[in-house]
Amino acid sequence: MISREPTIERLAIAQAMLLAPFDLDEAKLAKALATIAQHRIDDADLYFQITRHEGWSLEEGIVKSGSFSIDQGVGVRAVAGEKTAFAYSDDISEAALLDAARTVRSIAAAGQSRSVKRGRTARLAGSRALYRAADPIGTLDSAQKVALLEKIERMARARDPRVVQVMAGVSAEHDVVLVARADGSRAADVRPLVRLSITVIAEANGRREVGSGGGGGRFGLGYFQDAQLTEYVDQAVNAALTNLDSRPAPAGQMTVVVGPGWPGVLLHEAVGHGLEGDFNRKGSSAFSGRVGQRVAAKGVTVLDDGTLPERRGSLNVDDEGHASQRNVLIEDGILKGYIQDSMNARLMGVKPTGNGRRESYAHVPMPRMTNTYMLAGTTPSQEIIASIKRGLYATNFGGGQVDITSGKFVFSASEAFWVENGRILYPVKGATIIGNGPDALTRVKLIGNDLALDSGVGVCGKEGQSVPVGVGQPTLRIDGLTVGGTA
Repeated sequence: MISREPTIERLAIAQAMLLAPFDLDEAKLAKALATIAQHRIDDADLYFQITRHEGWSLEEGIVKSGSFSIDQGVGVRAVAGEKTAFAYSDDISEAALLDAARTVRSIAAAGQSRSVKRGRTARLAGSRALYRAADPIGTLDSAQKVALLEKIERMARARDPRVVQVMAGVSAEHDVVLVARADGSRAADVRPLVRLSITVIAEANGRREVGSGGGGGRFGLGYFQDAQLTEYVDQAVNAALTNLDSRPAPAGQMTVVVGPGWPGVLLHEAVGHGLEGDFNRKGSSAFSGRVGQRVAAKGVTVLDDGTLPERRGSLNVDDEGHASQRNVLIEDGILKGYIQDSMNARLMGVKPTGNGRRESYAHVPMPRMTNTYMLAGTTPSQEIIASIKRGLYATNFGGGQVDITSGKFVFSASEAFWVENGRILYPVKGATIIGNGPDALTRVKLIGNDLALDSGVGVCGKEGQSVPVGVGQPTLRIDGLTVGGTA
């Protein structure tokens, strides 16, 4: 069998699922874009999408819910200067497409925009080949999905008699998108996404604590073999058992060592959002106007990389049809640039970085992170922990929030330990880490050689939109952070 180049194959799949069933073709897409361009605009695009999602969940030893949904539609956008007009419809038809096109073209105001450069013929945009186009929903049948959840419960209960409750869930999604831009470029992506989650409750001496684990990525459900399930179960059970022995967390200003992997969510929130192009164009970020300046300690290099194979935050193309990129945001402590969608890139006089993302066809794109992480240093993690005189070692985080303008952040540590004279003494509970993102970067004293990415569970929210993302970092020692505790 002769296979087609992946970019061409994805476009063919998208056309077969999003255009052909609705009697749409290239001529009708061009007509809709030409309708928008009758007024003076800077940019315009059509975003077609069909998403199939399935989820199963287990609680109290039984599978309590199963769900399946299909959502499809088209979003139509026109951009003039800083203004965006947007309309969407769950009716994919020529009539709905032209009606949306006529609605958004009214955005243009005389003298505030220009005539967009239109492509005379459609051309295929550049793309990546980071994951297979297969539908993950069909990689296991319903009985196998139920058996998978039941196996997880048996494994967790067998792990320790103190485990009194197990909750597990598995989900799979098949997302097909097609982007038609006014400049004539056409792009498509076929995005698989799976996720497995485990939550356990452990009880001893009248005390109950919770632990969680799980992971996923852009592949099929066959990824969740016994070795992987054991890792997730151990993670959840160990967290719950550790917290059973925890003591109230001390409070005050101290050295904090942050573990590798998922704790990179602190980097994502406290630094990553501040490096998104829209905040910096408007001057509302603590990093605005600081490209070329030192914003972090030497050795700190931060990337946003949408090109990592099969990672949860990776994309073959972003939701504006641009190929994903490996963007160096901070290099050896120097700010190199921001992540951009097409509108903010144009207004700032730079190129898009493959970070134009949207939750669905019913949302406008904006600059969003993909996989954001800090590169490794040279210090073994054991040496970093041994360097603490008195301080906190945080290995896992729960929720957190950040003020983009000031850079101030607050995070809760879901798993942490108290360290004195280089020795881990006991687990602590109730620790919150308080700081300022730009300031915290300058307080990084040691960078571990153990870079790890999260297991594939991240979801990022911004202006009411949620998208899948990845985070990561090595072990870090940060001096002078404020810890709010319960002791």
